[in-house]
Amino acid sequence: MGKLERMAARQDRAAGLGPTRRGFLLTAAGTSFLFGFARPGQAAQVFPQMAADQPAGGVFEPTIWCSIAPDGWVNVNIIRAEMGQHVGTALARIIADEMEADWNKVRITYVDTDPKWGLMVTGGSWSVWMTWDQFRQAGAAARTVMVEEGAKLLGASPTACTARNGSVIAGERSITYGDIVSRAHPDRRFTPEEMAKLPLKPPAERRLIGRDVKALDIPSKTDGTAIYGIDAKLDGMVYARPKLPPTRYGSKVVSVDDTEAKKVKGYIRYVVLHDPSGTVPGWVAVLASTYPAAIRATDALKVTWTAGKTANVTESDIIEHGRKQIADKTGGTRVFNDPGVDKALAQADHVFEQTYTCSSVLHYQLEPMNALARLHDGVWEVHCGNQWQSLFLPVIAKALDVPESKVVMRSYLLGGGFGRRLNGDYAVPAALISKAIGGKPVKLIFTRSDDAQFDSIRSPSIQTVRAGLGKDGTINGWEHHASAGWPTRVMAEPFMQKGEDGKPYDQFAIAGADHWYTVGPMLVRALDNDLADDTFRPGWLRSVSSGWTPWAHESFLDEVAHATGKDPVTLRLSILESTGRNAGSAPDSVGGASRQANVLRHLAEKCGYGRTDLPKDTAIGIATTFGQERGMPTWTAGAARVRVDRKTGVVVCEKIWLVLDAGTIIDPDGAIAQTEGGALWGLSMALFEGTEIENGNVRDRNLNTYTPLRIADVPEMEIEFLPSTEKPMGLGEPGVTTIAPAIGNAIFNAVGVRLRHLPIRPADVLKALQAKGGATT
Repeated sequence: MGKLERMAARQDRAAGLGPTRRGFLLTAAGTSFLFGFARPGQAAQVFPQMAADQPAGGVFEPTIWCSIAPDGWVNVNIIRAEMGQHVGTALARIIADEMEADWNKVRITYVDTDPKWGLMVTGGSWSVWMTWDQFRQAGAAARTVMVEEGAKLLGASPTACTARNGSVIAGERSITYGDIVSRAHPDRRFTPEEMAKLPLKPPAERRLIGRDVKALDIPSKTDGTAIYGIDAKLDGMVYARPKLPPTRYGSKVVSVDDTEAKKVKGYIRYVVLHDPSGTVPGWVAVLASTYPAAIRATDALKVTWTAGKTANVTESDIIEHGRKQIADKTGGTRVFNDPGVDKALAQADHVFEQTYTCSSVLHYQLEPMNALARLHDGVWEVHCGNQWQSLFLPVIAKALDVPESKVVMRSYLLGGGFGRRLNGDYAVPAALISKAIGGKPVKLIFTRSDDAQFDSIRSPSIQTVRAGLGKDGTINGWEHHASAGWPTRVMAEPFMQKGEDGKPYDQFAIAGADHWYTVGPMLVRALDNDLADDTFRPGWLRSVSSGWTPWAHESFLDEVAHATGKDPVTLRLSILESTGRNAGSAPDSVGGASRQANVLRHLAEKCGYGRTDLPKDTAIGIATTFGQERGMPTWTAGAARVRVDRKTGVVVCEKIWLVLDAGTIIDPDGAIAQTEGGALWGLSMALFEGTEIENGNVRDRNLNTYTPLRIADVPEMEIEFLPSTEKPMGLGEPGVTTIAPAIGNAIFNAVGVRLRHLPIRPADVLKALQAKGGATT
């Protein structure tokens, strides 16, 4: 152990950290680590995210996704990022169930960025939905070979054999998978085309999917052996912290004075970064022998910049820019553009219109951004937790000016992601700093205030919804216009979709507005708020636009119902018709709008919607949507019971109900946990959480002013998944989507005031009550 490692170990001991997690030292010992197939051995067992470079030892690998060792252990390779959602457990049980593995002998390996894995992304609630078919087929391939080879060893016909719990059984005789591998040495491999033709188990024969089983990732997280990106260390490593410029783009370094920084013990030097990728323009980084020294030296470093053009931009500037975009009917992309929508609104007895806004929101994940980079054996290694390795590996290569084949990202557990680590911008400066000092290992860590300033925030948004109403209150035409910063345009432009007008748009900045209601001719228009894009780096935050589009259309529908004298639930059910474009299709949206209507009916009964025995100024509000994206709908209905204090304007959410139809539920415990977390995030953004842009940057940099939901504000929750054997959809984000509109609708039901901006602050409630004459002084 070198001097820096001894110092790091002393820091860890002083912080009360044991030798198993933060004290874990990554030493290459002259060889590179491989994050491909797991091999038997201590490294793979103790640190399942790292597979040691060992001989195959007779391991049977029918596909790249799983292997069976001679000792019977089954390994499943996971390309998704683990950030507390137990994705490895969920995905592994798909393969394990289909192959009839013994769950007590299943382990998982989080792999590196080898091109063989294909698209590596964890977001959009896609993981199970994207992996379901592939992993079932991989499990069927393994089971097929085990039955065939086991039958030979048992002297039986394959048709007379069954697979169950890691063994092949023929009558009263059986043989384990491990014995089959060690004795038969199978070497058959399957192509994706061959896997697709294999027979799959019917739902009635599933023994792991939908059942309570132990989570594979919990033991290492509780005994301290789990390794997060912030834990990784390399021999000879130094620490770095960024000195952030005054604007996200366009800032240029004029001068640097490190006179005071040199007085900090452990300070090494500063580096002015030159980034060909344009990810971190105007950055300066400070190097030190310890992270505390890096923090102090960075604070002491004096840097003079010329700021970029957005140095004076405010939140209201961005919102007003979006308002003008909406007013200009010629711009944007038409996602839905039914012929006749203009005529329908022109001929309507009344055009009802409202505008809704949302503040900027920070990710503020538990583990601040960090990355460790070095040049090793001619390859640039970046060690970090990341949600979209396939997106940012090419960016890192561009920043370093090397071929993509010369960069590898080593995957670690994430201490919170929520979409922040879909953007791998934090890995770029780590690599550039390492390059500046000759490829030596550098650990870049952001302080919490750095992290907040550098965050790729959820953009502020403004939306206008219009409906043409007949004399009887029927909806005969619909327009939804939404302006926000577009993260996909900024970071992943080739992934953007094209609208009906042929123009590209960011589907993640409008999803949710393309709803399943039958409302006559419909126009949905997505507008890229370019002022937002220029000011900060818009990011994907849990549920992305589905965190704001249902806020608008579900609040709006309630307003329409009250304006026309209709019950809000009855109105929704009357327009959730499985016809035309809302009929749905196999395999992802079977049943269409009827399934959304079903969760809404179930929820209304469950929460006692419409009850009249609640205390004064207390009411239930309701909303429904379809989760993350129209192409993979998780049908969701949510209700909230709130109490409004007329004296203070404080809104207390007393209870949340959620009913979801997400198709087949793979991991019941994980599904509940993700939905609970999503609902609480939705509550946080509805009543507590939000910042503003001031002088081109976010105003709030730490938890003294940025106030997410606290434990004391957590309400009672009741969550139910409707039984289904349809294809599983996503659950990471749908819990977020209905909470804010349900709360807004409940506030109206309780005290008769309508709030159209998130978050709903007490001052806003008081102002609305005073305007209505309903406040108590």
